[in-house]
Amino acid sequence: MASELRLGVNVDHVATIRNARGGGLPDPVRAAQAAAAAGADSIVAHLREDRRHISDDDLIRLLEAIEIPLTLEMAATDEMLDIALRHAPHAVCIVPERREERTTEGGLDVVSGHNHLKRFVDDLGERGAIVSMFIEPDRAQLDASHSIGAPAVEIHVGAYCDALIAKDAAEADRLLARIVEAAEYGTQIGLQMHAGHGITFDTVGPVAAIPQIEELNIGHFLIGEAIFGGLDSSIKRMRALMEQARADALGEAIA
Repeated sequence: MASELRLGVNVDHVATIRNARGGGLPDPVRAAQAAAAAGADSIVAHLREDRRHISDDDLIRLLEAIEIPLTLEMAATDEMLDIALRHAPHAVCIVPERREERTTEGGLDVVSGHNHLKRFVDDLGERGAIVSMFIEPDRAQLDASHSIGAPAVEIHVGAYCDALIAKDAAEADRLLARIVEAAEYGTQIGLQMHAGHGITFDTVGPVAAIPQIEELNIGHFLIGEAIFGGLDSSIKRMRALMEQARADALGEAIA
């Protein structure tokens, strides 16, 4: 059971706004520094094949400029493996990637990609990276992630968040139960449990309350909220909601 819950802030969509017009502003490195100052525990950046968000130069500058850990999200391609091995980020999250998608739409199939993905875990692990698999809350995917030696997984919670926002209580309850069961089982077999995708102020509480989850990675929503109230404010509010949900959950467990 993790008493503390880490927050990783994804700065991809600061780069998206910059790329829509070209030039250098807004700068995702400045956003990362602001996120660290506001209380983020780590920075997350997804270097996609088409470079629609973060660029190679952004990755280099982030590694040079921030003092908190950087998690590189990447597809399981030889190009990305070479980049990750060259720059040696603190952590790497392997995600599925399709050129035509707007954002990551689901979890990685570690079961079918077992042999291919094991090479990534082995090579990156030798460079000291904490490697996680971005997966659905499914026992088969958890078992496969464990069997290839991944120390961590990030559970895709987007479907649950969507159901909660749509006020489909029955579906939200069903999906949350899957996430809870996956977090419990993953911890039992020795995996570090992270969660991400689709988390908002309104959906973070039940996920943050799951005691086995050690880290939440949140990006798009926080960057969007920053337009209205500033990045500092959005991160501090998210952290406060996370900490309150975890404290309430631990209090209930103790009681």
